[in-house]
Amino acid sequence: MDLNIDYISGNIKPVNISISGSKSESNRLLILRAFYPNLRLKNLSDSDDSVHLEAALNSENDVIDIGHAGTAMRFLTAYFARKPGSEVILTGSERMQQRPIGILVDALRNMGADITYEKKEGYPPLRIKGKNLTKNTVSIKGDVSSQYISALMLIAPKLPNGLQIDLTGKITSAPYIEMTLKLLHQIGISAEWIQNSIRIAPVKEIDDTEITVESDWSSASYFYSLVALSKNAELTLQAFRSDSLQGDRVLSDIYKKFGVRTTFEGNSIRLKKESEHQ
Repeated sequence: MDLNIDYISGNIKPVNISISGSKSESNRLLILRAFYPNLRLKNLSDSDDSVHLEAALNSENDVIDIGHAGTAMRFLTAYFARKPGSEVILTGSERMQQRPIGILVDALRNMGADITYEKKEGYPPLRIKGKNLTKNTVSIKGDVSSQYISALMLIAPKLPNGLQIDLTGKITSAPYIEMTLKLLHQIGISAEWIQNSIRIAPVKEIDDTEITVESDWSSASYFYSLVALSKNAELTLQAFRSDSLQGDRVLSDIYKKFGVRTTFEGNSIRLKKESEHQ
């Protein structure tokens, strides 16, 4: 990326910059697009997780290898479990085969899924025979990885009876559960989270929808630092929203302390270093 920087004065001339989309949003939306092909996505993440996930969703192979992509492993376990007529072995790197997935598998099995372990109990690789999952309630601990809960939420609208997910105990990682909920809302799916229960209605089809994935706020930190260290810089970063679903949205508040003003303009943000006398 070529920024026009005057290293003597410490100035950065105004420039527009595009940043890859959020990995967390992209991965959730890729699963939803697999269910609803008329969902069009722009600015997808170029992260390893998202690349492996998209390739797996488009693959016709019997063995799906997602390498080190942990989110892909969790989301695809649920995805293939409710894909009637399919049978795949879902595997990954040696390190991935040491990461437990039993909590999610147990929840899916309780819903009627046909999943067996190819090697060690509770760990990938998994043999998954897809089928219609008609049970519409499942219970899972609230303090497990939010990706387990999101994996269940993402397949819920394609289950014939929808799904009620009852969360037991303390709930952690609530922001990522909220992200999944709001993305479901964006494509027109009825979903609600009341106390410890998440209820998602079945939806066969959605209206034609286009979503631009918000850029990754954590990647924006580099540019915030550049502006903070400059004397009089101004940058515009594309595809950011004031109502962001990402936790790193707090960067705009944090960098106020370093003299960086963030202005939201449509679907972009303008970063400007305030003069010291202001």
